[in-house]
Amino acid sequence: MKEKKIIALGFFDGVHLGHQALLKECVALTKQLNMEPAAITFHRHPQSLFSGGVPLLLNSLEDRHRLLQQYGMSQVITVPVSPEIMQMPWQEFLSVLLSSGAAGFVCGADFRFGHRGEGNARLLAEFCKERNLPCIIVPDQTLDGVRISSTYIREQIEQGDMETAVRFLGHPHIVSGQVIRGQQLGRKIGIPTANLLIPQGVIVPKFGVYACRITTDMGEFSAVTNVGTRPTVAGNGVTVEPWILDFDGDLYGKIVTLSFYRFLRPEKKFPTLADLQAEIQKNAAQVRNFFEKT
Repeated sequence: MKEKKIIALGFFDGVHLGHQALLKECVALTKQLNMEPAAITFHRHPQSLFSGGVPLLLNSLEDRHRLLQQYGMSQVITVPVSPEIMQMPWQEFLSVLLSSGAAGFVCGADFRFGHRGEGNARLLAEFCKERNLPCIIVPDQTLDGVRISSTYIREQIEQGDMETAVRFLGHPHIVSGQVIRGQQLGRKIGIPTANLLIPQGVIVPKFGVYACRITTDMGEFSAVTNVGTRPTVAGNGVTVEPWILDFDGDLYGKIVTLSFYRFLRPEKKFPTLADLQAEIQKNAAQVRNFFEKT
């Protein structure tokens, strides 16, 4: 017999405060009914099937899974974005979920699903009422009078307002990726950095320097992180390079997670490497001070 689940419906890009309100309701309902909390997400943005621009995502699929589990989901179901799925009538989509163990649903008031987005929260509630299934519709969440949404948070990250993004997320903005070999110029000035590959389709924060924490298989550390093109050393392409403070180890080829907390300064070209080194040391002091206080 399939384990009964209450399923949180959504895309959950960012797993922000609005999503967390929904996940909290899902967990509470499962405790009442002695079921398991589960969430669905999609392996890529549904708009990727159609013409027009696809928004860059706040999180990779792997980071989305990690965050959903962090906020109480025992199971995360990844739905493929395919013509067959996107053209499925909304009633059939729900029936498929019921056949896989769903015994109730939680969704946001603006959630749409099924062919051409014809399914919505009202129809979901009616569908559940007819079948005597539990259903909770969570209203839009606001902070400082602003509706909490992935779109709004995306805008803040693009503008470099990481502190506002973090407040609306309810957690630091995270980026996980593999550490690759770079030009190793940082080692020459005593500031060795790890070069991080940002997953395809994931947003790149505004170019500049950030206060971050980095999670590795050797623990968690503070980091001064540069995002950009490294103009002082004539860099080639966009890179994300954390200088991990108080760390000595080899991370090449390993997956690490960067947590962005605060934007420190824009990226700029310095007259000399010595000037760059002095500024990064100043940034390191700012990072240490920030995390000591927080």
